[in-house]
Amino acid sequence: MTTALTPVPGIGLESFARAGGLHPDLVRRLVVLGLLEPIDRYREEPRFAPSQLVVLGRIERLHEGLSLNYASLGVVLDLLDRIAELEAALRRHASSTGVSSWTRTD
Repeated sequence: MTTALTPVPGIGLESFARAGGLHPDLVRRLVVLGLLEPIDRYREEPRFAPSQLVVLGRIERLHEGLSLNYASLGVVLDLLDRIAELEAALRRHASSTGVSSWTRTD
């Protein structure tokens, strides 16, 4: 009898933490805070999509650059995402109507 090994998707916790330059316990904390999203939240050992490394980099830049604690970063990230959505909607509206998104002041 042979058993086929199927690869488990994503990056394991240890490798993910090492790639991000963090301790695995801090990565676990970021998951609990909702800042990182593992592929399957209910696995004993979390695994992450490679795209989560980009999110981790953004978290670390905000943490270091603005001296924010990790608990407050969720609000900041949500606000930055909302601003990006609004700016994109404004650009789409301006391009579809041909009207500049800014009002002239002269």
